[in-house]
Amino acid sequence: MKKLVLVTMLLSSALLAVAQKHTPKSYIDQFKDDAIKIMHQTGVPASIVLGVAMHESGCGNSTLAQNLNNQFGVKGGGGATFVKHNKVVKTKYKRYQSVYDSFQDFARIMTERSEFSGLAAKFTHTDYTGWARGIQKRGYCSSHTWASQVMGIIKKYHLYNFDENPDAAENQSNQAEIAQNR
Repeated sequence: MKKLVLVTMLLSSALLAVAQKHTPKSYIDQFKDDAIKIMHQTGVPASIVLGVAMHESGCGNSTLAQNLNNQFGVKGGGGATFVKHNKVVKTKYKRYQSVYDSFQDFARIMTERSEFSGLAAKFTHTDYTGWARGIQKRGYCSSHTWASQVMGIIKKYHLYNFDENPDAAENQSNQAEIAQNR
């Protein structure tokens, strides 16, 4: 009987692991280049794009992410439909052609909507804490712990490493040059 319970537990664990399409690592590996490209285009930190997307979509495993490529729960666009469990689901959320398009729209919201547009002038692309707190303070979410949760994801997975600091890169370049000349 103990063996049967053990086998059942192992099989259910394996099924749960297979059912989850993305792990945090696979999500980061797959989409970090897109987030960096968005950062260069808009000034929104790559760590914020990835951290918020991971938080809002469960690393791309949410229903919206899976069926609409909507990583941030953005509403609008006339609504969309998708099939889930043989039923047509009508939703008020936007459908995107790709995850990259969802990232671009999030960055557009952060830089063009009046409630968020001041963030780019106030914070650099290396100040993810300022961005997270600013996004929360300006009404992106109703949770009082949202910024802390996003910053926790950024710290846990070292997403801040994607927020290229030009001063640090120049300093590393100078140090490498000095080392070569010795």
